[in-house]
Amino acid sequence: MNPVLLSPAFKDYLWGGTKLKTQFGKKCDLDIVAESWELSTHKDGQSIIASGDDKGLTLSEYISKHGEDILGSNAKNFEYFPILIKLIDAKQSLSIQVHPSDDYALKNEGEYGKTEMWYIVDAEPGASLYYGLNQTITKDEFRERIENNTLLEVLNKVEVHKGDVFFINAGTIHAIGEGILICEIQQNSNTTYRVYDYDRRDAQGNPRELHIEKAIDVSDLFPVPEKEDLGGVQAFDGYTKESLAKCGYFSVDKLDINTSASFEVTDESFRSVVITEGSGTLVADDFEISFNAGDSIFIPAQNKTYTIKGSCQAIISYV
Repeated sequence: MNPVLLSPAFKDYLWGGTKLKTQFGKKCDLDIVAESWELSTHKDGQSIIASGDDKGLTLSEYISKHGEDILGSNAKNFEYFPILIKLIDAKQSLSIQVHPSDDYALKNEGEYGKTEMWYIVDAEPGASLYYGLNQTITKDEFRERIENNTLLEVLNKVEVHKGDVFFINAGTIHAIGEGILICEIQQNSNTTYRVYDYDRRDAQGNPRELHIEKAIDVSDLFPVPEKEDLGGVQAFDGYTKESLAKCGYFSVDKLDINTSASFEVTDESFRSVVITEGSGTLVADDFEISFNAGDSIFIPAQNKTYTIKGSCQAIISYV
């Protein structure tokens, strides 16, 4: 089972821009590309196999054809494919929003909740986002601030820079600000509760739906706990490695490669490799596949060593 390139599903939400086309060379007919779903089996947008003998299959069809062992033993802890990975181009600010926990989402939405992490691929000078609250508030105050348009006053506003990382547990109020390009790794869910949307209108002139009662039910109304120390950057010959996230749903590492970097894949989990900078090749034995910035590669679970050669940055995710 060799690695395969993936072609994403695209979303043209009103806040999106064109960087995924201009900076990453994404090819699609949409004028605005807010998101590219790089690794997805979700019903709202599936990745497509873009190389090898299975080219043209959806990722779900590919998994069905070859069996769930290609996902690894850890994936058997999940009812369905565990994660969804996106590139997000926020030309405008996203809505203030929150995602539910598994228990709440399964009961009310029929799918799992949504814990996620953001890696800031790029950010314009002065760009910022909202990440939790700057003080503890009650549900009554939360409701009042939504109603009188003062919610932003109690949100934790953070200026961001390329390379920053944010871990967003389900229940954390958040919003990506304008001028930010993000790689997002999340649970395989598309459930979002909008709390506040700047009174924006859709293409038909209608305000976008808010989900205030559900947001009040699920939101953590206190500041985000201090970030866990995952060990910092490790330097090796030809590359550095940093653990960006580790939780019960996914683990994420970043490789900054000057010449080459080898890493192990085991039968415990598949690997998703998203290239955020540069170009190069992924090799193992007699297999080789070339890539450029913006490409996404799926590596089936197996006990094998792979090497990335080139000058590039790779976000590697697994369960």
